[in-house]
Amino acid sequence: MLNGLSVDVEEWFQVGAFERVIAKSDWDSLDSRVEANTGAVLDLFAESGVKATFFTLGWVAARYPKLVQRIADAGHEVASHGWDHDRVFTMDAAGFRADLARARAALEDASGQRITGYRAPSFSIDQRTPWAHQVLAEEGYLYSSSVAPLKHDHYGWAGSPRHAWRPVAGSDLIELPITLADVAGRPIATGGGFFRLFPAAITHRAVARANDADGRPAVFYFHPWEIDPGQPHVADAPLKSKLRHYSRLGAMAGKLRGLVARHEWGRVDAVVAREAERLQ
Repeated sequence: MLNGLSVDVEEWFQVGAFERVIAKSDWDSLDSRVEANTGAVLDLFAESGVKATFFTLGWVAARYPKLVQRIADAGHEVASHGWDHDRVFTMDAAGFRADLARARAALEDASGQRITGYRAPSFSIDQRTPWAHQVLAEEGYLYSSSVAPLKHDHYGWAGSPRHAWRPVAGSDLIELPITLADVAGRPIATGGGFFRLFPAAITHRAVARANDADGRPAVFYFHPWEIDPGQPHVADAPLKSKLRHYSRLGAMAGKLRGLVARHEWGRVDAVVAREAERLQ
């Protein structure tokens, strides 16, 4: 069973946890670490012999095109993470379409790849955005991996399917949601801060359950800044945000090596291609 390995490529300061304390107008003056951190991820994947999908901000591609080209040259998929991490539910359909176009232009120029995959920042396609999948279909995207089928204080669409589905009637567009794990009966996403904070065994069980019990692929995600314990600290961020962002950064690389060694991983577009056959 091929599972989807994905990386959401953004700077440490572009996360939702800091959006109220770090202004976008200050981004270019802050310490940029996305090149070094993503390079470390690429090295880790090369050591492990796995390919992945890098959902990359257009903002990053416009500033670091050589990084995006390095991702593509290594055989990974370059996909869109939007322009500058605005959540989809903060836009209307026209604004979303413009955001997609701006990001795609930067990503295709930098990578030389056709961009056909999309992940919404902070999994922000949900019941508040009934037009989002339609716009993606009209813009020629083959898949989205933008839904977390759970309830969370920052994101989530608890009523959505847990495995690949077609959200637009008459379209080939596939939504491939993030895989869930269970902690004390509560669903959590398999990736990001949850993977850092909880024992790796929880994610291993979730991947095995998806593969063996459900007969479906798992989808895992993380960010390059999550393997960077030396990143700057934002002193005036809320305590909850700091705990989520900075906890166990030093453990992340080792946990990732263990995860990729125990399961079969590949690019998200390859997983989507297999799921498309299943959904015919």
